[in-house]
This record gives sequence, C-alpha cells and structure tokens, in this order.
Amino acid sequence: MNPPEPDKALRFKPRELDAPLRHPASEPKQASGYASGGYDAAASTQVELLRQLERERLINKIALQVFQSSDLFFMLSVAVVEIRQFLQADQVWVERCYPDGSVVAVAEAVATSYCSNLGLELREIWTASRLDRYRQGLNECSQLLEQPLRASDKLLSAQARLAVPIMRDEQLWGVLSVHQAGLRQWQPDEIHLLEQLTPQLAIAIHHSGLHHEIQHLNDHLESEVQARTQQLQQAYEFEASLKRITDRVRDSLDVDLILQAAIRELAIVMKVRGCNASLYDLEQGTSTTCYEYTSFLSPYQGRIAKFSTTQELYSQLLQGECFQFCSLIPNPERGTVSALACPILDDQGVIGDLWVLHHEDHAFSDQDIRLVKQVANQCSIAIRQARLYAEVQAEVAVLEHLNQLKDDFLSTVSHELRTPLSNIKMAIHMLRTAPNSERQQCYLEILEAECSREIELINDLLDLQRLENDSYRISPEPIQLQDWIPSIIAPFASRAQSRQQHLSVIVPIETPSVSSDRKSLERILAELLNNACKYTSPDGEIRLEVSYSPDADPRQFKLNLAAERLPVTTFKISNQAEIPASEIPRMFEKFYRIPKSDPWQQGGTGLGLALIKKLVETLQGWIEADSQAGWTMLTVHLPTLESSDREG
Repeated sequence: MNPPEPDKALRFKPRELDAPLRHPASEPKQASGYASGGYDAAASTQVELLRQLERERLINKIALQVFQSSDLFFMLSVAVVEIRQFLQADQVWVERCYPDGSVVAVAEAVATSYCSNLGLELREIWTASRLDRYRQGLNECSQLLEQPLRASDKLLSAQARLAVPIMRDEQLWGVLSVHQAGLRQWQPDEIHLLEQLTPQLAIAIHHSGLHHEIQHLNDHLESEVQARTQQLQQAYEFEASLKRITDRVRDSLDVDLILQAAIRELAIVMKVRGCNASLYDLEQGTSTTCYEYTSFLSPYQGRIAKFSTTQELYSQLLQGECFQFCSLIPNPERGTVSALACPILDDQGVIGDLWVLHHEDHAFSDQDIRLVKQVANQCSIAIRQARLYAEVQAEVAVLEHLNQLKDDFLSTVSHELRTPLSNIKMAIHMLRTAPNSERQQCYLEILEAECSREIELINDLLDLQRLENDSYRISPEPIQLQDWIPSIIAPFASRAQSRQQHLSVIVPIETPSVSSDRKSLERILAELLNNACKYTSPDGEIRLEVSYSPDADPRQFKLNLAAERLPVTTFKISNQAEIPASEIPRMFEKFYRIPKSDPWQQGGTGLGLALIKKLVETLQGWIEADSQAGWTMLTVHLPTLESSDREG
C-alpha cells in the first residue's frame, strides 16, 4: 500500500489521531447469532479492515509529525514509540549508519523491563552480510536468530528481529528495527507497515537535513553580514582617522605635533597595544624612536637601535618593504608581541619606519596594512614638508644675513674709502695755503700715505673677491725655508727693534724644502707678523716657530683632504697680547677689528685676517687662533702641494 498524501493524513479528527494505536489481533471478538461460517468470514473481513485502518492512522500520524516538526530526534522518538505500541514489540530502534562505518542507536522505544540502549554502538550487530543486504534495500526478517545479538560486549535479549532499510538519496542511512525477546513470526502486514513508514522517516531525515542546511546558510549569511558590517564600520573609522591626519598635515608645519597625533590616532583606531615612529640616520646606521603612543607596553621613545642588531628586519625596511611578524623570543620588557612594520619613504629613499604592536596571536588584515601604509605616507609628507620649510627658513636666514653683511660691507667700505679721501682732500687744501716748503713736504707725505692706504684697501678687496670666487691662481714651487724666511723677517725685525719689541724665529735645521705658492705664503706670514707687531706692547715678545711633520694624518690638523698620510708644515706666530675668548671666533670676519687692542693706534681695514684665512684655505690648509696666559697664537697648517700650476 502506498503512503497517503499529506492532505489525506489531515482528514482524521485529532481525537482519532491521538487515540492509542493497537494491533487488531488484540481486539476481543463479539458474540453474534450468525452461523459460525458466516461469522468467521465477517469477522475476518472486519479484522482486516481494522488492521488497514490502524496502519493508515499510524502512517498518517507519523507523516503529520514529519510536516509539523524539523526536530529529527523528536520525530524518530515519536515514530518508534508508536510503532512499538502498535506492534506490541519489546524493542524498536532506529539504527544510524555513519560514513566512518560506526552504527549507533539514535532512537529507541523499549518495554519497561528493558534497560535503555540509546547511543549504543551496534557495529558488531551489523555484520558484512547484513550491511550488504541493507545496502541493496532488502529487509531482514528473522523469527529466531541463529546467534544472539551482542553489542559492545553487551548481550541483547532479542530472539526475533525485523529490520527495514532507511534510504536517503539511494544511499543507506540506517534501518528501522523491531526486536522480540521470544519467538515471533512476522506477519506480511507488519513488514508492509514498516516498509510504508521508512519512506516517511526518510522524508523526515531529508527535511531535517534541509532545515539544518538552511539554518547553517542563514547563520553563515548572518555572520557574513555582521563581518561585512564590521568591515564597513572599520573602514569608515579608518577613513575618518586618515582624514584627520591628512588635515593636520595640510594645516600645520609642526612635524612633532603632526607625527605624535598621527601615532595616537593610528593606535586608537586600530585598537592595538602600541604604535611608534622612528627616524633613520643612514650614515650612522641607527634608528631613533621619536614618537610613541602606548598604554600597555614599556616606553621606547628616545631609544636608539643599530641596524646591525636586527639586520634581517632593517634590510627589508631599507628596501621599502612592509611586513608583519610575531616575535619568537620574548622581549625582556615587552614580552611576545605581533608587529607590523612599515617604512616611511620620501623621494630620497627611506627616512624612518612606523611600527604597530599587538598581542602575539593577532594577525593584521589587509585593511590594517593599507591604513598603516597610508599613515606612513602622510608621515613622510609631514616630514618632507617640515624639512622643506626648515630649509627655506634657513635660506631666508642666510639671505637676511647676507643682506646684512652686504649693508655692513657697503657701509664699512664706504667709510674706509671715504676716510683716506677726506684726508687727501684736507691735505690738498692745506698744501695750497702752506706758508713754507717744510709744511708743503709734510702735506705731500700725508697725501702719499693716504693714497697708499686707499690702494691697499682696494687691492685687498679685489684679492678677497678673487679668493671668494675661486679665481685666485696659485703656482706651487719648492721653497727652502731656512734661506727664504730671513728675507721675510728682515723688515719686521727693524720695526720690532724700533718699538722695543723682541722678535725670535725658530726654524729647525732639518726642515726640508716645502712645495707651496711663494707669493701667497709670503703674504700670509707678512700679514700675521704685521698683526703681531701691531698688537704687541713695548717690551713684548713676538715668536715665529716652524715645524714639519713628514707623515701626518690630515684629520689631526683639520685638513679636509682625501689622503691618509702626507707632509704638513706648521707656522705658529705668537705675541704677548691676550684677546678675550668671546672675540676669537670673530677675528676672521671682514672689517672686524678687536676693540681697544691696538696700542700703537695704527688702525686698519679689518680685511687682513679674513684675506689670510681665504689664502690658507686656497692652499688647502687650516688656520686657527687661540689666546691664553697673556699670549695670542695664530697657527697655520699647510700641506705640501704638487709642483705644478693649480687654480684655487
């Protein structure tokens, strides 16, 4: 008999469906006045109709449960209870066969005298022959089992077994089994009943599977919607944070304020344990943590790290790579953390890095990495903008200083040029009215001296301009100092003698000839000796000392030369006159004269030492000044030049 349609199952009244189902054979026979033959035929027909009615009621009740509920365990439990009551059996099971080969009782209905076997492993019951039979869709109908049923070393009190396969998608899902403790002959209508019920159970299993799949899909869809919503919310927060950082970069030139705010914004919006930014010193190979924000980790701000200590990390950063990792060895202060490192790049290369730190089991998403890269780019713009602004400010300061120097220069030059001219004009006027030749001769000497002073000033200005424009020519040649220096000293010796000054010269005999520009060296020594005589009081001492180092380190004498070792000649001019320490740095400035230091009141243009400094630098040398213990020392270090014409 085919199972009834679902709408037909609903034709029975609720009280009929809920009424206890009994096997028709258990109904008592009623007395009748009919003949026994007629009675037997009528009774047999009545019993058969009752059996058919009860079967249909049972099938309809189970079918109704299938369509009213998606709880598979509940539906199977109802089915086995109804079947056991209808068949008056001792045990009814639904045995589930899993893909791994295990067999378990997933639903049962047993008499009160039996213990529950729900969840019992039934692999031993399902022999190979039984399994093969079930897979072919064949029933098992045993009136008396050849061997007792045993599962998990537990003897099951069943001698008769009726098992009908439950197929789903033409695959064996399990069986519906009925057991009797004693001998029982299974009737065809009982077998037919189970055959009609198993499709209903298969439908219930299918509906339950579909329900779980739909529920799983709904849960998955809901989780995806939640995840997408979180992603959109995070993207909105990231975008808002990035906009705030961009606005700060656009509206401010304070790089410290910008980067500190950017680090804080990044740490808060990403909800991480810490964030910091470092700037590189590529020459020293170091990274300094300049900006940091953390409320959980020990501070690192101000720390300097060498690239060599973690070469594998900094080599990637210096190549412009962004990466994340988890520290395998715990940091003594910060423990084990996960880190995202991103370089800060500008058009010149890597200028620093940006680090984001979190718990060791945290993984940064692609969205996190994109945000960190964008913030690092904004940090780069802020640093570049601040540096350009600083450079512009420095250039403005230099231009202002140059403009001031120009004004000072023009003012000083005008004054220096006007003074001799004023004296010349006055001498000419006095010459015209001179009463005698002696007075005329005096005024002519004044004219000659002021003309020489004017010419000297103009020559010094022209020479200084050529030196500053690198157009001053030098011609190195060998110079024997023992023979050459006396000719330089001679005029100053007589001058010192006339002023009661003591001039001494020390040139070691073993001093070899040096290669330098004779004219420039003569001018350097003459100017330094002239200054020494000018600023030394009567009875004061003046010294010229010459020393020679055949294999000197240029750095020892502050010479900016590529050679590692070379010959260096040192000229040291000392005089007994002390200069305040505050005045020494300004000694080589143009037109600067140390106040109240000229006991002979000779005056001057203030260009002498500035001109000498440029000459020394043109000869690739170095000049330095010092004053202490009543002495002033000017020291010139000159390397040996190649004996060929050169342009300084």
